[in-house]
Amino acid sequence: MRVRFLLFLSLLFVLFPFVSRAQKAAQSEYFQLSVYKYATAEQETILKQYFETALVPALHRQQISRVGVFEKIANDTAAVKELFVLIPFKNLAQQEGVIQRLQTDAGYHSASQSFREANYKTPPFDRIETIWLKAFPMMPVLKAPSLKGPKKERVYELRSYQSPTEQLFRSKVKMFNEGGETVIFKRLNFNAVFYGEVIAGCHMPNLMYLTTHENKADRDAHWKSFGSDPDWKRLNTMEEYKNNVSHIDISFIRPLDCSDI
Repeated sequence: MRVRFLLFLSLLFVLFPFVSRAQKAAQSEYFQLSVYKYATAEQETILKQYFETALVPALHRQQISRVGVFEKIANDTAAVKELFVLIPFKNLAQQEGVIQRLQTDAGYHSASQSFREANYKTPPFDRIETIWLKAFPMMPVLKAPSLKGPKKERVYELRSYQSPTEQLFRSKVKMFNEGGETVIFKRLNFNAVFYGEVIAGCHMPNLMYLTTHENKADRDAHWKSFGSDPDWKRLNTMEEYKNNVSHIDISFIRPLDCSDI
């Protein structure tokens, strides 16, 4: 009996590191998506300089290496222009520590002076909308896309699916995870960066996800294949997933040179 017990303990010591790594890998990250809204070319210059020379380098110094910085493709003609910053966190508490360390980062303070100390009559942005998301279990961590073309030619598609009720929202989340919608996207090479449930934002209940493409033609070809996919057609007609989306917002964005994604 003692021999069996010792063998059992030995097996636990062997398997424990692997179990711990598997549990850690399964933990869903949290994403902070900040949307900077502005109107003028001067504001755009200050914002892009701030992201490139101050914010992204400072986050890198804190070992946050998958920072996404994007501009809306329609900015040229839009009255309200938008820039997006996507930051992954291991947990919600990590964000507070990041903010505190920024306050004592001399390099950040120096590089961000024009942004932080802008005159109140000429602010560098008009408003910031911040959205918090929790990654789906089927894709628990943010992933940089495996694209080869120039960043300026890429088309990233940020989608927000709103649901009419909490119960129907849970149905749509299940459709992505257990239902297999994320599996279809992966099989068709949509190069998703994240799928996430919005836990704080202005359009709840909703989920958001970001897919990426080499260019507009590549994007259109992928969605054509998705629409005709037999697995999607089957999933989309299942009774349990009916009427679980009431509104869809789509933003076409592209990464700035300073973006890791």
